[in-house]
Amino acid sequence: WEQTVEEILQATTMSADPDVSLSSYDEDQGSKLIRKVKEAPFVPIGMAGFAAIVAYGLYKLKSRGNTKMSVHLIHVRVAAQGFVVGAMTIGMGYSMYREYWAKPKP
Repeated sequence: WEQTVEEILQATTMSADPDVSLSSYDEDQGSKLIRKVKEAPFVPIGMAGFAAIVAYGLYKLKSRGNTKMSVHLIHVRVAAQGFVVGAMTIGMGYSMYREYWAKPKP
């Protein structure tokens, strides 16, 4: 039992070796962001569309006419969510196309 505990402790201290480098720790945040955008390009598109729709809705808040504020905000929320769901759906389709159909067969 004592020998097993010592082996476990030795193995855990060896795994904390500072010379071991993992690729996820080697890249800075900018290159990691670029890599993630290349892997899933529709995520930032969905986020940008969401922000644009919300900004436009807030801009049009004063000129909404007779529409109640709650109805206007609900319409903005539905439009923004619809854009994000659409971007996610297109992104999944693109990802499936890349993985299953555009992949060269060995």
